[in-house]
Amino acid sequence: MAPEYSLTLHRTIGEIDPAAWDLCAGDANPFVSHAFLMAVEDSGSAAKRTGWLPRHAVMRDADGQVVAAAPMYAKSHSYGEYVFDHGWAHAMERAGGQYYPKLQVASPFSPVPGPRLLVRPGSGVSPAMMAEALEQACGELDMSSVHATFCTRAEWDELGEAGWLQRLGMQFHWDNAGYAAFDDFLGALSSRKRKVLRRERRDANACGLEFVALRGPEISRAQWDAFYGFYASTVDRKWGSAYLTPSFFPLLGERLGERVVLMLALHRGEPIAGALNLMGADTLYGRNWGCKQEFPFLHFELCYYRAIDFAIANGLARVEAGAQGEHKIQRGYLPTPTYSAHWIAHPGLRRAVAEFLVEERAEKMAHIAALAAYSPFRKAGED
Repeated sequence: MAPEYSLTLHRTIGEIDPAAWDLCAGDANPFVSHAFLMAVEDSGSAAKRTGWLPRHAVMRDADGQVVAAAPMYAKSHSYGEYVFDHGWAHAMERAGGQYYPKLQVASPFSPVPGPRLLVRPGSGVSPAMMAEALEQACGELDMSSVHATFCTRAEWDELGEAGWLQRLGMQFHWDNAGYAAFDDFLGALSSRKRKVLRRERRDANACGLEFVALRGPEISRAQWDAFYGFYASTVDRKWGSAYLTPSFFPLLGERLGERVVLMLALHRGEPIAGALNLMGADTLYGRNWGCKQEFPFLHFELCYYRAIDFAIANGLARVEAGAQGEHKIQRGYLPTPTYSAHWIAHPGLRRAVAEFLVEERAEKMAHIAALAAYSPFRKAGED
């Protein structure tokens, strides 16, 4: 007889045992950890105010043991997701339907690839089984759709086989080819690109700034307050919404400890810029950045080059520098596909989106290939 499973939805991650959740999530990616999701909620960042209402999904076996989970939110809009589906919503509304609310399986405000359908090892549960349960929950809640954004390639493949619509995105990641120092990385670049990076680092470090990389317990409340000011100023300049509250960052440092890496630029002892990173098992994830004074190449130094320095020093395999930014290519961050999967209840909209995605995927892969041609790394026979 096949085992029986039940799915429950929870209005806060606090209702779920942290150990049981993290047994499903694993420890490779901090953005799906119980501690990260709890910090997002306890700080009031994922809440009614921001339109991210927790509806975390937990699957249990007949003995009540947690065998799978998914960080999930009821959304009344499509902001803060970094995978844009506004056009789908408008099409549904033009046809007289209602796209919102929808269910979003994601790490809030974090365009970070990682697992989304979290399955306990050895449980016998597959992502496809979890996906079927989420489809049923979507219908019972009278939602239009379920979206798993920035999922893994393996999840993307399995969800595609289960009938979910597959979408491609793109980010820029740096891979560590076993470098012992930053100069080793520079040595892998073409001569012209190597000179550019050396000049940028030289100029950034000739401005009288001090650069420090602090881990969670080392970061003071004053430093977090300064960083929140940088974050808020960046949001204001980009006409975005400050979803993250002032209390989120100190909570993050408290809950995730050494996995939090805050890189600061100090001018006469005072923080004038900062870049927030989280460290996974083999990856440094760049998240938020901001500054209150402009200096030559400060953004590149703090967000990209210092991240590479840290990854090399700590034996990390890659740096993922977040969304957007073709300028990252010349700094060694190469175009990399990202994945999302979508289940849409309305047959007509599902069919239209499926047709759109066939063309979009082809265009995205062609764009990635075209950008890869601008790689700064030396080709065979090149200096």
